[in-house]
Amino acid sequence: MSWLRTVGARLSLALLVVVVGVLAFVYLIVVPSLENRLIDSRKAQAASVAARVVEQLRAKVQTESLQNLATGFGSASNTRVAILNVDTRNPLSLSDFADSARLAAGIEEDPVALAAASTLTPARGTATRGGQKFAEAADPATTTEIVLVSSSLRDTLGDVSLVRERLLISALIALAAALALGYGGARIFARRVRRLERAAERIASGKFDEPIEDESRDELGELARAFDRMRQRLAGLEHARREFIANASHELRTPLFSLGGHLELLVDEELDESTRNEFLGRMREQVERLTKLAGELLDLSRLDAGRLRVDREPVDLVRVAELLIEEFDALARGSEHGLEPEVDGSATGLGDEQRVLQVGRALVENALRHTPTGTRVLVRIGRADGRAFLAVEDDGPGILGEDAVHVFERFYRGDGGQAASGSGLGLAIARELAEAMQGDIVLASEPGRTVFTLSLPAASSSSSPLE
Repeated sequence: MSWLRTVGARLSLALLVVVVGVLAFVYLIVVPSLENRLIDSRKAQAASVAARVVEQLRAKVQTESLQNLATGFGSASNTRVAILNVDTRNPLSLSDFADSARLAAGIEEDPVALAAASTLTPARGTATRGGQKFAEAADPATTTEIVLVSSSLRDTLGDVSLVRERLLISALIALAAALALGYGGARIFARRVRRLERAAERIASGKFDEPIEDESRDELGELARAFDRMRQRLAGLEHARREFIANASHELRTPLFSLGGHLELLVDEELDESTRNEFLGRMREQVERLTKLAGELLDLSRLDAGRLRVDREPVDLVRVAELLIEEFDALARGSEHGLEPEVDGSATGLGDEQRVLQVGRALVENALRHTPTGTRVLVRIGRADGRAFLAVEDDGPGILGEDAVHVFERFYRGDGGQAASGSGLGLAIARELAEAMQGDIVLASEPGRTVFTLSLPAASSSSSPLE
């Protein structure tokens, strides 16, 4: 990578441009403004001296004392005071009548004095004589007399020049410091960026074990913490994926081994008719188990990919309850469970009827298969808080402790006996289907009572099926 394309170089150059811009502003705007103010101050001082001299002239000072007057004001104000005669003939001309600097260069053609003489009004300006610049003020005492006060700008311009020189030296030092500090700070910043880059590459390659640490509170620190949260999520997803594959493989292998064993016995052994029929029945059960597991795995893959189609239309939950009772009546009788509906008025929710039935099947089957013989199971229908619900309640031992926390996780099966049977996918799929229909499933359990409640948005009387 080219040096100029690095973050450090770009930040250093940006800082350099800012510093150069500020210094250029000071050098080109502030210093000239300071110079103009100092010159204007000297002009104002000269104008004040000229006004006082004019007052003395108008007080009828004797001619022989004009030189003393000019010399006195010049010495007191550290300026050159000249009293000029005006020759009004064309062209206008001046002559030196009294001058506090008798040996200095002549001022008969001074532009400021000529301006005051031509307009008979006070004038201010600058003039250059003998290679030296002066701030001047001219004030007419009479139509034939002009007072001109000149103040040397040598010290003033020297001070401004000194400011410029020191500003240039300071600018060079500031530029060097800005370049060094900017590049040093940018290198530290770039080092942190490279750490994040390496962390992103590790995550992209599937290595989620190393945490991303950055304790700073700036934007990069926030980005590092976001990266670490992403790493943890991806690590969790990777763990879930591996666990899913392992569990799915186990769930598929068990019925396949059972089928293989029964087929081997059917082929290799001479079995009587009753044993053969028993083996065929067991094989049918394993085929049904495989079919159900395949359907659940397909539903999971569609849910994960977001390709599971879920309609949103009014669903009569009373009718759903009747279908569930009818479908599981034989299983309930065979396991000596009581299975009864409990309907509290009509209840119509918005959802997909087939998916609501699928969720209901998972809840009823869970209650029948994972509770002891003689347990009473109720399928309750009702409305509450603007939502329609279908609840499956049993008076079994309840789901407590860790089981209640993890019961909706994929492939989770409680410890021991009946709770450990099944694929561990039914309740996980049921909750995801409920959420896809903008509903939810809630578990409430205590010893002697367990309730799984599916709640859906209630359909209004004017609701119609949606495409």
